[in-house]
Amino acid sequence: MTNKEISNSHPQKELIIDKSISDDKTKPISKKNTTQNKKTASKNEKANKPFDEISNEIFSDLLSKKDSLVKEIKVLETKKTELEKDIEANFKGHSDNIAKRVKGFQEYLTGALQNLSQNVEKLELVSQPIIVKPSPLDETKKDSTNNVVNVPALSETFKPDEQIIRNCFSTFTGQPDFYAEPWKLRRSLDSSDIETIDDWFFNMGGRGSLESRGSRQKNALLSAGLISILGELYGDQFQTLILASQPERLGEWRRILQDSLGLTRDDFGPNSGIVLFERPEGVIERADRLEANEELPFIIIDAAETSVEIPILQFPLWVAFAGSDKEIYDDLELN
Repeated sequence: MTNKEISNSHPQKELIIDKSISDDKTKPISKKNTTQNKKTASKNEKANKPFDEISNEIFSDLLSKKDSLVKEIKVLETKKTELEKDIEANFKGHSDNIAKRVKGFQEYLTGALQNLSQNVEKLELVSQPIIVKPSPLDETKKDSTNNVVNVPALSETFKPDEQIIRNCFSTFTGQPDFYAEPWKLRRSLDSSDIETIDDWFFNMGGRGSLESRGSRQKNALLSAGLISILGELYGDQFQTLILASQPERLGEWRRILQDSLGLTRDDFGPNSGIVLFERPEGVIERADRLEANEELPFIIIDAAETSVEIPILQFPLWVAFAGSDKEIYDDLELN
C-alpha cells in the first residue's frame, strides 16, 4: 500500500493529534499554579534555613511579647496599688472613727441644746439699775490689825469628814458591786488610785492637778470614785462639770461614768448631776451660777487639755489630769 492510501485510510486520527499539539502550545499558565509555585519556593527556602536561625527568630518574638506583657502587668499593678491606697484613705479604718464622732457629737449636742434652753429661760430681760459704788479713796482707813482672818489650810478642808471618806476607800478596794445604788461606785480601785484620791482630799484640799493614769478610761474611773465620795458628803448640793474640747472625748467620759456609777442618760444634762462642756467659758459661767444658788461645782478637766483657765482655779473643788506628751499626741492622732 502506498503512502497516499495510508493517509486516506486514517484522516480523523491524524486531525486529533494535530489539535492536541496545537492546544498544548497555545494554553496559558494559570495564576493558581503561579501562587502554589511561590509558596512551594518559600517553604523550600525555610526548609533550607538552619534550625538555629529559625529558633532564634521564634525566641526573639517570644521575648518581645514577654516584655510587652511585663510592661502591661506593671501598669496594672501600679493602678491596683493606687486603688488600694485610695480605698484605705477614704474608707478602711475610718468607719469606726466616723461613728464615734457622730455618736459623741450627738450626745454633746443634746446636752448643749438643753443648756441653751435653760439659759434662755433664765435671761433677765429687764434692765438692771446702775449702782455707783464709792471709791476706795473716799473711805476712811480702818485699823488693819482688827481685820485679821484666820484661813484654815487646804489640807484641813476635809478633816472633819475623814472617817466618811476612809469608809468609802474600804468599799472601793473590795469586790465590785454591779447592783449598787446610782451614784455609788460599782467598780473597784487599786491601791495606787486610793493613794491618789487620799492625797487629793487630805493634802490638796480637793483642788489640784493629778498625773494622768495613762488613759481616759482610767481617769474617768478615778473621777467616778471622787464623785461617789462627794455625793456622800454633799448629797444633791453639788454638780459635776467636765471639760473636754472634743465631742468624742465627752462621749467617752459619759459612757465610762454611766457604767461606773450606774447612771442613765437623764443624769447628764444642765439640770442633772453631770454636765459636759467643750469650752472653758461654759464651765466658768455654770460654776458661777451654781455658787450663786448656794450649790457646789466640782470641775474635772480632761488630760488632753494642755492648759487651765485661771478663773477655774478660784473654785473650791476641781481636778485637772496632766497627761504625758505621748498620751496627748496619741489622743490627737486618734481624733
